[in-house]
Amino acid sequence: MSLTQVQVAERVGLAPAVYSRIERGQMIPSVDTMRKLCVELMVSPEDLMGLTESADSGARTRPEDDATLRRLIFVARKLDAGKLDALVHVATELAR
Repeated sequence: MSLTQVQVAERVGLAPAVYSRIERGQMIPSVDTMRKLCVELMVSPEDLMGLTESADSGARTRPEDDATLRRLIFVARKLDAGKLDALVHVATELAR
């Protein structure tokens, strides 16, 4: 699927400038927006957040990282939307 930023933004109900900031990592999407993006882009939340090997940029190099990420995903799946949003925010800040 080949969509422009404007097309994706329209499909998820965002202004193109807002979607552009999310795509560049300058803004964190809400849980609802992340869900909509996953549906429109046909990717899992893990892929969208770069937590799967197919989306891996090589930043993780230790074998134990995979187990740690699986544990984080396991715990994250138990969170309500507000807590999940907070977790995404904290993780984004830690990654900077």
